[in-house]
Amino acid sequence: MNELKLTEELTEEYDKFRHGIELLMKSPDFSVGTTPSEVFYTEDKMKLIHYIPAVAKTHPVPVLIVYALVNRYYILDLQPDKSVVKKLLEEGFDVYVIDWGYPSGPDRYLTLDDYVNGYLHNSVEKIKEISGLDKITLLGVCQGGTFSIMYSALHPENVKNLVTLVAPVNFDSNKGILNLWAKGLDVDKIVDYYGIVPGDFLNSAFLLLDPFRLMIDKYIGMFERIECNTDDATCEVRNEDYIKNFLRMEKWIFDSPDQAGETFRQFMKDCYQKNLLIKNEMELNGKKINLKNITMPVLNVMAEFDHLVPNDASIPLADAISSTDKDTLVFPTGHIGIFVGSKSQKEVCPKIATWLKPRSFLNGKGDEKIGSGKKERLELAKEITGSGKEELPELAREKKLEQNIKKRKSRVNKK
Repeated sequence: MNELKLTEELTEEYDKFRHGIELLMKSPDFSVGTTPSEVFYTEDKMKLIHYIPAVAKTHPVPVLIVYALVNRYYILDLQPDKSVVKKLLEEGFDVYVIDWGYPSGPDRYLTLDDYVNGYLHNSVEKIKEISGLDKITLLGVCQGGTFSIMYSALHPENVKNLVTLVAPVNFDSNKGILNLWAKGLDVDKIVDYYGIVPGDFLNSAFLLLDPFRLMIDKYIGMFERIECNTDDATCEVRNEDYIKNFLRMEKWIFDSPDQAGETFRQFMKDCYQKNLLIKNEMELNGKKINLKNITMPVLNVMAEFDHLVPNDASIPLADAISSTDKDTLVFPTGHIGIFVGSKSQKEVCPKIATWLKPRSFLNGKGDEKIGSGKKERLELAKEITGSGKEELPELAREKKLEQNIKKRKSRVNKK
């Protein structure tokens, strides 16, 4: 009897597995990063992307999202109902994001300075130029949050607000498996051998941090979810949607760009192995990064169950900076769930928006002046209105923004 029952259970599990494989093999059409956007600026492999505003009048200070070099930025715009970008647009923000691209060949010699004081700085300057503002908001995610912390300490005059999302600043933690793995890594041997560090190599290391959950359990869960009852006519439709969502995540997980060797070398050695950033001893191009230079409003957002960036790695930011306007938010989710989980849309994004809105005016007002000096304001007004009269800078900026929105929406619709 027991053998018969066991046979039936194995047969049932095999049928689930076979059905799941059949659905996966059908490869339903799916897409990622669907929020309308355009490439605003390019430099080498890097692209600065601007999302088409969702409202006619946005909050004055633009938001630049800085993601990590590992994996791709579109985890923040995975699908319409799981999109940090879309939610911020709906909340009235003017949103940009950096796409670091796929390094190759001579990019092996790109340094951390090239990324922070080069690509990131130039992107900030371009956004300042088009917006007419002197400062913007940085929203740094994961390693991109660490980059944003570095940038804000080196160029505080350009940053109105700093929002960090699951971003490490103190790497001397034994709670994260990644921290333990990185400390014993022979970084020089890896970089000297590869030059460009393969993304697949790094991705394999991340998967091995939690192999059962990341490589086995998720597939078992998928097969369980796609089981249908014979009288459920809508089951196949739900299955297709579920498979599409599953494949979107799989695409992102295995879309791992290679990394510039010299950047990888310095980040791993100076941050993970020597923990220089929190000590104010880390240098970029000979200049020390002093976190006490960060005086702007700071929001530090963490995931309670983060297996990649433990809270211990993020919490010390508050005491390391000079800002008096600083807040911390912790959500009961994981490192990836904070971007694509249900709480991301219902709690994380709305609370970030609530914190950011009153801080999205340069002088805390809706009528702040843009740029500096009467001559610059006259030139801006002339460029926008075609007259030499100086209009209210905020009104002029709104007119220019509305014109840009119409032009960009028209281009997107033609595509």
